[in-house]
Amino acid sequence: MKRPGRHAITSVDVARLAQVSQAAVSRTFTPGASVSDAMRTRVLDAAHRLGYRPNAHARSLITKRSRIIGVVVAHLRNLFYPAVLERLATRLQADGHHVLLFVNDTPDADSLVEQLMHYHVDGIVLAAATLSSGLAQQCALADIPVVLFNRIPASGSGPGTGSVRSDNEGGGRAVAEYLARAGHRRIAYLAGSEESSTNLERERGFRDGLAVAGLRIWARAVGDYDADAARAATRALFARPDDRPDAVFVASDHMAFAAIDTLRYELGLSVPRDVSVVGFDDVPQAAWDSYRLTTVEQPVDAMVEATVTLLRSQLADPRLAAAAHIVVPCRLVVRGSTRQHFDNDPPGGDA
Repeated sequence: MKRPGRHAITSVDVARLAQVSQAAVSRTFTPGASVSDAMRTRVLDAAHRLGYRPNAHARSLITKRSRIIGVVVAHLRNLFYPAVLERLATRLQADGHHVLLFVNDTPDADSLVEQLMHYHVDGIVLAAATLSSGLAQQCALADIPVVLFNRIPASGSGPGTGSVRSDNEGGGRAVAEYLARAGHRRIAYLAGSEESSTNLERERGFRDGLAVAGLRIWARAVGDYDADAARAATRALFARPDDRPDAVFVASDHMAFAAIDTLRYELGLSVPRDVSVVGFDDVPQAAWDSYRLTTVEQPVDAMVEATVTLLRSQLADPRLAAAAHIVVPCRLVVRGSTRQHFDNDPPGGDA
C-alpha cells in the first residue's frame, strides 16, 4: 500500500489504514484504556507498517497528564533502596508510568521537588527523604500527590502528602523480645540517623520491648545509616573488653554488615558465639553465608504495591490523601548471626 505523503505520520493515518476510528487508535496507545485484542492487533500492525510513534507530549497536553512519576532517593549506599527502586520502577512502568529519578545526598528534598514540578510530573515518591510543609502545600495546590516512602510526614505537611512505611516500632519490639528471650542481658543499640523517623520508631519499639523484659539499652552509639560511621560506632561500643555487649541491634542491614566485619576482623570476636547481631531491612545480602543475618524484614513488594495504589487513588481524587498513611506489617527473620539457645521456646526459622 502507498504511504501517505512526506508529512509526519499521525493517528489519523493509522486509523485510516487500520479502518478504525481515531479514538480506537488513541485508546490502543493509552495505558489501561479498554480495547479489544483484535482491535489492538489491527492498530499496532498499521502503526508498525507506517512507522507511527505516538507523541507523548501532545497527548499530555490533551489529557493534562504526563504519566511521569518523579522519584527522589536520598542516596543509594543503603542496600535497601536499590531493591526498592528496582521494584518501584518496574511496578510504575507496568501501570504505564515513566519514572524520573533524582538522587539527593541530603534528607531535605525541597530543591529537587521544585525541579520535578517543572517537569509537570503526575506524582512524586520521596524515598528516605523529607519535604518541608511549605513545599508540600505547593504540591497540594498543584494537585501533585506526594507519597513518602519509609518516612512519615513532618507536622503540617498538609493534605497532599501521604506515606507508606513498615511497622518500625513493631519490628523494634520483636527484636527486643527475641534477644531477651534468648538470654541476652547486655543489649546495645547501634542507631541510624538520629532525627529520621525510621530510627526514632525502631528505637522506641526496641526500648519498649526491653522494658517489658525488665531490661534497658546497655550501650548506644550512632552509625547514621553509614558503613564507615557504623564501624566507628562498633569500635566505641566494644572499647571496654570487660564491659562488652552480648548483643547488638543495628538499625539497618547496611550498618549491620559493617558491624559484623568490624567485630570479626578488627576485634577478633565471634558472631554469634561472643555477640549476637540483629539488623533491619532484610536486604538480599542478609541471607548470604558470610553474614546469615538475623533481621527484621521490610516487605518491599507490599510497600511498593501500597505506594502505587496510594498514588493511583490520589491521582483520581486528591482529597483521598488526607488520611492516607499506610503502615505495613514486618517480621523478624532468624538466621545464624544470633545465639539461639532459648530456655523455654526454641525458635524455628522465622519468629
